[in-house]
Amino acid sequence: MQGKSLFCLVLLVIAGGLSLHAQGYTGPGLEAVTVVEAKNLRDNTPVVLRGKIERFLGDERYLFSDDSGTITIEIDDRLWAGLSVDQNDLVEINGEVDKDFRSIEIEVKGIKKYKQ
Repeated sequence: MQGKSLFCLVLLVIAGGLSLHAQGYTGPGLEAVTVVEAKNLRDNTPVVLRGKIERFLGDERYLFSDDSGTITIEIDDRLWAGLSVDQNDLVEINGEVDKDFRSIEIEVKGIKKYKQ
């Protein structure tokens, strides 16, 4: 019985690692969308957004904007990894749409400075 448990645990770890890797994908096939477009996507849809972080809202949440509008984004503290941006810097974020009954935001999986 222990062999089965260990095998299942190994499968879960592998599957979790593959899932995390896929969530950070920003290569061909995943083009940037606008804030307005992102708001109309389904929950858990992967997105890439380009724009500016306007201000800190508290609890790992920030107000993000592009030419089409604004949306709340959630950036886990570990994702900053020494990156420093202000409200004048263009950034590219990849993440996924997080919708519930009351709100919509983007759960950020990666962030970097962006140059046009």
